[in-house]
Amino acid sequence: MSLRFGYGTNGLTDLRLDDALGLLADLGYEGVGLTLDHMHLDPMAPDLAARTRRVARRLDQLGLTATIETGARYVLDPRRKHGPSLLDPDPDRRAARVRLLIRAVRVAGDLGAHAVHCFSGIKPEDTADDTAWKRLAEAIAPVVEAAEGAGTPLAIEPEPGHLLSCLADFHRLRTDLGAPEALGLTLDIGHCQCLEPASPADCIRDAAPWLRHVQIEDMRRGVHEHLPFGEGEIDFPPVLEALAATGYQGLTVVELPRHSHAGPQLAEESLEFLHLAQAAAERRAQQRRAAGAEHREPVRPAPGPLTPRPAAQAAPLDAQPAEGGRP
Repeated sequence: MSLRFGYGTNGLTDLRLDDALGLLADLGYEGVGLTLDHMHLDPMAPDLAARTRRVARRLDQLGLTATIETGARYVLDPRRKHGPSLLDPDPDRRAARVRLLIRAVRVAGDLGAHAVHCFSGIKPEDTADDTAWKRLAEAIAPVVEAAEGAGTPLAIEPEPGHLLSCLADFHRLRTDLGAPEALGLTLDIGHCQCLEPASPADCIRDAAPWLRHVQIEDMRRGVHEHLPFGEGEIDFPPVLEALAATGYQGLTVVELPRHSHAGPQLAEESLEFLHLAQAAAERRAQQRRAAGAEHREPVRPAPGPLTPRPAAQAAPLDAQPAEGGRP
């Protein structure tokens, strides 16, 4: 099992970027979820290309890889959180978000990043669903095209409260766009616990073909609050076992954007927790393989005229989702 863990710079906003990267390397992280923001590789400031080259050298020196995150709260609008979005009624404001995302794709290419993360935004009031989905598809199409040209996947994140809030919504957008190869998925494990009908481990299995970026933290059902590990309801060994089984090669990034006040301590504690959970996941996988080998049934002949095929058994009516998930 060889998952690669990173930590998000949106949880280290009180540190200079150089110091944050050095901290993560010293702790043993293999990568970073780099949020383009005013304090960390500001995408709106002059000389972005030159500053990006310096960050690329720093990452190389430290042996870190990156995923580019675009969830900075006020990088485009100092008054509206995450504004403007791809759903903004004003086409000029939508275009500002599109330009930022295309800029992020270029930064990702210069850094050799695994993917570029994005989200849809909240549906504006008095906007019909069909109008919002049409607006999203039209706005994101040039970003997908830029990602394809750069060879860097665009990984959209289902976000609670947004138009695109769940895995089913991701598939709707993907279908609307004609299933482009460059459009993939950011899967936030906490969001799966928060609102998906399936367990987090089942969400991973369902999302595997489109998985380009993973965010991870603890969370409670029905409450969109990113929590340090152990403060929520998620059983993590089954989650990491499922993730490893997909063959996912990108970063699994700890996402604690409201905990910068304790960022260095939480970065250390989070990696320790993930290593313990990964070891438990490996034991689970080994036990499962051993049990399968020990109890494997002999191959039976195909049913013939005198050996009728047994009827399938129905699932019990009180069956619950696996790994402690809630319906």
